Amino acid sequence: MQGYADWMQGLMKMMPDGHYDLKCWATDTQRNNAIAYATFIATHTGPGGPPPTGKSSRSDDVYCMSFEGEKISHMTKIWNAGWALKELGWA
Repeated sequence: MQGYADWMQGLMKMMPDGHYDLKCWATDTQRNNAIAYATFIATHTGPGGPPPTGKSSRSDDVYCMSFEGEKISHMTKIWNAGWALKELGWA
């Protein structure tokens, strides 16, 4: 989780307007899981990676999180990275 959080922090420096539009949130208390479906919306205007393209992306993400107590013990992110990278002009 720490590696992912660090990666997202760096990404947000390149896309300071980045935000999520939450579409769905579901919990499965029997299995200690939660699922979030959201659209990530951002424009590449900031430093820290390739030169800013000024291009935007709207890409859907699904996060599947397993919990041990109140802490996330495992997370899977389902994301069409290729689509987002193409929209941003990075691929």
